[in-house]
Amino acid sequence: MKNIVLIGMPGAGKSTVGVVLAKNMGMSFLDSDLVIQEREGKKLHELIEEHGMDGFLAIEGRVNASLNPKTAVIATGGSAVYSEEAMEHLRSIAMICYLKLPYRSIEERLGDLAERGVVLREGETLYELYEERVPLYEKYANITVECENKNIREIVTELSKRLK
Repeated sequence: MKNIVLIGMPGAGKSTVGVVLAKNMGMSFLDSDLVIQEREGKKLHELIEEHGMDGFLAIEGRVNASLNPKTAVIATGGSAVYSEEAMEHLRSIAMICYLKLPYRSIEERLGDLAERGVVLREGETLYELYEERVPLYEKYANITVECENKNIREIVTELSKRLK
């Protein structure tokens, strides 16, 4: 089994599902946001404040393009899909799984967007961000899992079956 990459909006459950899926599949777990923070020595929101949105996306793309674990579940940041180079790299080393949720569920799950390190342009709404990203998630996904009204166990079970 090669790597598994989880993509989707912030709040979709990529990190939570990723940890459980990795245990279930006997794989390691990697959170690309944590790799970025470790390599850069700063929290995501600090990087966004310091480098701006485009600077942060460049850092994120560079880090994601450098990931090369052997058998891992990788949870990416919601903005990972903005880097075509990184996504093509991830596609070459992994199955890409989109954790899909409707907008209203994402809105309910998210707290303070700035504190979470969510990349929003000046004046952009969460809905506009959702509408912009969904086509990118769909473009890169090998597998899409509808996560609405499913608990973590149900999502992991569905992913495990579809990945085998």
